[in-house]
Amino acid sequence: MASAAQTTAPPVTAVQRYFEVSLFLLVATGVLAIVSTGKLDIVSVLIPSFALIYKGIRMQRGRGPEISPRVATWLVLGYFLFFPLDLWVLSRSLAEGAPNPPLYAALLSSIHLILFATLVRLYSARSNRDYAFLAVLAVASMLVSAILTVETGFLIALSIFLLLSVSTFVALEIRRSSVGADSPPCEPGSPTARRLNRALGLTSLVVAGGVLSIGIVLFFIIPRFTVGYLGSLSLQPGLLTGFGDNVALGQIGEIKKNTAVVMRIRVDGDPARAMDMHWRGIVLTNFDGHNWSTPSQGQMVLEPNPTGEYYFGSPLRAGDSFNPLLYTVLMEPIATDAVFVAPPPETLRGRFGADSIRPGGLPNHGYLFMDRTGSFFNPSHNNSKIRYQGTARLRLIAPAELRKSSPDYPEEIRETYLQLPRLDPRVQKLAKDITAHSANDYDKAANIQRYLIANYAYTLNLTSAGKDPLAYFLFTRRAGHCEYFATAMTIMLRSIGVPARYVTGFLPGEYNDVGGDYIIRGSDAHAWVEVYFSGYGWITFDPTPPGNEKRGFFSRFGLYWDWFQLSWNEWVINYDFSHQLTLGRNARDSTRSWNERAHAFYHQEQERILHGILAFDRRTEASPYFLPGVLVCLVALLFVLRGRSMIRYAVARWSLRARRGGDLTASLASLEYTEMLRLLEKRGWKKLPSQTPLEFASAIPAPDLSAPIAQLTDLYQSARFGNHPAPIEQMSSLLRSIRESLRSRKRAR
Repeated sequence: MASAAQTTAPPVTAVQRYFEVSLFLLVATGVLAIVSTGKLDIVSVLIPSFALIYKGIRMQRGRGPEISPRVATWLVLGYFLFFPLDLWVLSRSLAEGAPNPPLYAALLSSIHLILFATLVRLYSARSNRDYAFLAVLAVASMLVSAILTVETGFLIALSIFLLLSVSTFVALEIRRSSVGADSPPCEPGSPTARRLNRALGLTSLVVAGGVLSIGIVLFFIIPRFTVGYLGSLSLQPGLLTGFGDNVALGQIGEIKKNTAVVMRIRVDGDPARAMDMHWRGIVLTNFDGHNWSTPSQGQMVLEPNPTGEYYFGSPLRAGDSFNPLLYTVLMEPIATDAVFVAPPPETLRGRFGADSIRPGGLPNHGYLFMDRTGSFFNPSHNNSKIRYQGTARLRLIAPAELRKSSPDYPEEIRETYLQLPRLDPRVQKLAKDITAHSANDYDKAANIQRYLIANYAYTLNLTSAGKDPLAYFLFTRRAGHCEYFATAMTIMLRSIGVPARYVTGFLPGEYNDVGGDYIIRGSDAHAWVEVYFSGYGWITFDPTPPGNEKRGFFSRFGLYWDWFQLSWNEWVINYDFSHQLTLGRNARDSTRSWNERAHAFYHQEQERILHGILAFDRRTEASPYFLPGVLVCLVALLFVLRGRSMIRYAVARWSLRARRGGDLTASLASLEYTEMLRLLEKRGWKKLPSQTPLEFASAIPAPDLSAPIAQLTDLYQSARFGNHPAPIEQMSSLLRSIRESLRSRKRAR
């Protein structure tokens, strides 16, 4: 193998060189498409990347294959012996935590085999069969990447791959046809080779663009029926360990360090209505000093109505004011069963539980779980992208009404939401000191909220909290993140007899004005407090002070990219028959709107111009300067059109009159002769360009005119060509005689 690696490839033609480079880029695109999905282990990412870089450098230097065919064959056969170990041990360990570890391990081991075979064949390709096998492996790599991801990055890789595919196979056909042909050599780097490369590149670009255009049209036209996202094959969702029925203090703080997109939420109408929304996920009731949890007491199965909608009832009373909210959530695969909603929820609509394994007795269609706190859970475990719609009626309750709420709580509320662990005595004392002058439960909650915001700092950098994290936060560290603030407020309210609960979910995130949606990231994970008021239910309080938001230099570009990803997910990944109907209606409405606007604009401009013309006509008719102005304009126009010839004629006639007693010059003779031709042309005798003056004079059929015409012609030729000037008066008298004869003939007719 070493000796083979040191050999230099024989000289190649420009077509062969172009083909090898195009094939290498095709294979590299397929391999990098797999690597860029983010679903492989670090070894499977680094080895192919470095192998492609090394191969590219050697190709640039004109080096030949590095591995002999015999060695390549033995390497592939040897890998098949290694494959079971990879399948049952290595890939299985990498698949831990996936929803289906055996399936994910089989997929990973198959990807490893494809990558290994591709690199071995790339380093040993010599024959047409090797090149064809490499192209097949490149196609297989793109198919694998399509299984691993359906993100917008795959669209870019697919477009490049299509362009390189056309380029490679066009070059392959030219290379095959040129074998044995009698043609002059075409060396790489020559002017002919450069022209060939440009022609092949342009041809590939045009063909690939045409294929993409036709494919896009067919994609949007052919009827489609959805069976869910392709993202259902996303076998390794991101981890959100802070959203479960048992959460330790600090877990959400770890989530907040992750900036990956978790959800995108679009609000119908004014998006400002969701600007301060807290998207509720899971409600937790019991605190043991370190962990929040909700005792498992069975979950209720919710089924949709015949229209596919989950209805939870209206939380409003007669006369309550509210803001309606209709929103659409596109949630990424995450390792939590929670369904995030705007509280209090009224309806939901989505594919919940449709793909899950149903225990006996559960419905065969979609369904939801709901626990006793009103938290919703998806039986499909959110392993794939999920899109759902929800409605809520956001109550507008004035603080004055909440202050009138009765402190008599139902027994169930008191038993569940006044639970306390063993506390540091200072916690209850602090709560009583803060609320000493509070006359009602609302003021107690509001005063504790204000106290925490004003006297404690926000930070994600926490040291060990010891045996009592809450006391450490309140009396020692005096800084923390949302979990500590929400825990402190909940426990202090419970310590003074006010029912409260700990809630986890997400803040509204960043509004993308380009795409019209809210981008919610892992860093927007949050915990807050809900306080119970008799007759009104649970009211949200957030005691966490705002953090410092830092926007990067490329944040605006990120908004456009996120809009592109949202559009890709909405109109490509989730494209179905309902989207086709929407697209058709939008196209119809847009066309009709454009036609109506065009007609309206045409009639409006027509009326405006007509009114302008009429108004101008009325103004000009009433103006005393109209007729003189028109006369001046006509004179100016005549001067522009015939000014030079008129000036020349006037000067010549003036010269004739001024020099009536002198000799005839060539210019004056030409003027008099031209005048004669003009008079004769009016009577139908036009001098042809091919006729000489004498031929024209002899061709005049009128006997009474032939003599003066011949004499004037002789004087003209003598003065212009013979330098024998005659008196001016003689030529003028002949011209008058011709004019009088022509007038006499006209009167006689």
